[in-house]
Amino acid sequence: MNHPIVLGITGASGAIYAVRLLEVLRASGRDVHLSISTSGRDVIQHELKLNIDLDHFDARNLRLSDNDQSGDLLYFHHQDFTAPMASGSFITAGMVICPCSGSTLSSVASGAAGNLIQRAAEVHLKERRKLVLVPRETPLSLAHIDNMHRVSNAGAIVLPASPGWYHGVESTADLVDFVVARICDQIGVKHALTKRWGTD
Repeated sequence: MNHPIVLGITGASGAIYAVRLLEVLRASGRDVHLSISTSGRDVIQHELKLNIDLDHFDARNLRLSDNDQSGDLLYFHHQDFTAPMASGSFITAGMVICPCSGSTLSSVASGAAGNLIQRAAEVHLKERRKLVLVPRETPLSLAHIDNMHRVSNAGAIVLPASPGWYHGVESTADLVDFVVARICDQIGVKHALTKRWGTD
């Protein structure tokens, strides 16, 4: 039995990474428990021109690809602290915050949960479950670096959205898939998104 993967989308630039990750996870047959912050919704609208209603969520508004989406998608409002992911007794296969805003990173580092995404991250740290944070901010302030250091010491994986170029980049989609592939590697989801170094 595969436990669900928690995906939190927050208000950093790079919403395209989150939407592509969601497609790949569901196409791989993994169930996803999704929560989107208010700022995350705003960035999705600004960057992808998609209108998301957080109070009456409809996954069709994310315009996921038509590829087989065999994994289930369950949505939870970012202020719903009764959601399963808010409790350590609910078993998951891990959590990804993609993209991870600076304020979310700060909240996770300090253990000050102001919404469901931050609470779920706290849960994953205390339960010693996989937590992958995908910041995209650049340049980084000392506060960002300190917070990354703190969450790393607490057990999280900091995976900046920094795509590589060695795999034969022909489009923006290739750059997106590079980052998504690295995220999938960290949470144990098989994929064939990119050519691996040293392979033909």
